[in-house]
Amino acid sequence: MAELKITQAKSAVGGKQYQRDTLRTLGLKRIGDSVTREDRPEVLGMIRTVAHLVTVEEVK
Repeated sequence: MAELKITQAKSAVGGKQYQRDTLRTLGLKRIGDSVTREDRPEVLGMIRTVAHLVTVEEVK
């Protein structure tokens, strides 16, 4: 499976609680944090929830 590098680009302050929870579940705590996750349906759903707060790139 492919790997995805997820980076938090914007703050979650002022966002909904479920969006803040999703960022924490992904492992992102502050702007500039990056994590690598497998390209799985569960992860893609979480990315869709906070798409306006993160940037995603594929890692080979």
